[in-house]
Amino acid sequence: MLKKILTPFLMIIVLFSLVYCGPSEETKEIQGKAKQIIGALPEKMPGSENDSEKLISLGKKLYFEKKLSLNETQSCNSCHNIEGKAAGVDNLPTSPGAFGKNGDRNSPTVLNAGFHFVQFWDGRAADLKAQAKGPILNPVEMAMPSEKEVLKRINEDAEYPKLFAEAFPNDKDPVSYENLAGAIAAFERTLVTPSKFDDFVKGDFKALTKAEQEGFKSFLAAGCTSCHSGNLLGGNSYRKVGLVNEYKTDDLGRFNVTKKPEDKFVFKVPSLRNITLTGPYFHDGKVATLEEAVQKMAYHQLGINLSEEETKKIVLFLGTLADKNRVN
Repeated sequence: MLKKILTPFLMIIVLFSLVYCGPSEETKEIQGKAKQIIGALPEKMPGSENDSEKLISLGKKLYFEKKLSLNETQSCNSCHNIEGKAAGVDNLPTSPGAFGKNGDRNSPTVLNAGFHFVQFWDGRAADLKAQAKGPILNPVEMAMPSEKEVLKRINEDAEYPKLFAEAFPNDKDPVSYENLAGAIAAFERTLVTPSKFDDFVKGDFKALTKAEQEGFKSFLAAGCTSCHSGNLLGGNSYRKVGLVNEYKTDDLGRFNVTKKPEDKFVFKVPSLRNITLTGPYFHDGKVATLEEAVQKMAYHQLGINLSEEETKKIVLFLGTLADKNRVN
């Protein structure tokens, strides 16, 4: 009787072992490097532990609020679209402002932005709160003439005074430009995008295909991590664009902020998370495809010419960094 019971059970074990024998030694090695060199994206952004639900809710409403632009045509979401499967950008080379004039730089994604060490391509804002203050008063972007005019609109609204009071219960005058920016920043701190690469780093060896793992090896072999390091694969340092071979641009980058000669053509290294979703590329938005962007960066920053096959492998790996909720 026992033999009759054990025989089918043993067959199941044998069949399972044939189907899945565990990760190969090579996959274990690749996962170890991914964990050590890159690491998984944290589940929460710095500062989010202090954000209340009412503060986040107010920030979300303000993020989509077109009253924050002079002619009420633009919101934060206009240039940094997060609706549906959008990746926090408008997918344009440069973005049109309230009155149709385009800005000078490509709009970076707002996804995971709170993990970055500074904000904007030139690092002129220290954090999300400082960043949120800028576009509203920028004459090209949202074109509001002053903080006073912004607050006038907020106070005249039927809902906002109450929402500000609830979000900032300890403030005597809760409707302030500082609090407005703080609320938007709180909402933006919720925009964390876990990817299947993170699943792989955390030990799900099946999360990446063999081809995607090979892509990661090509990414490492090319030297891409000399700039795109850490769990954001960027967003944590500045680099001169055209470090090895000149990249022609009239944009002086961080020099416009610091006025230091050594900062000419220096920009914040962008994060590669969601990079397959956020084209066109570079600070000027002049590179249409990710394949071209990878080849140009290899040439201008590393001084190497990637083959078409190497480029395809790296791009395949970069696709594993996309938000699982935003990829098709």
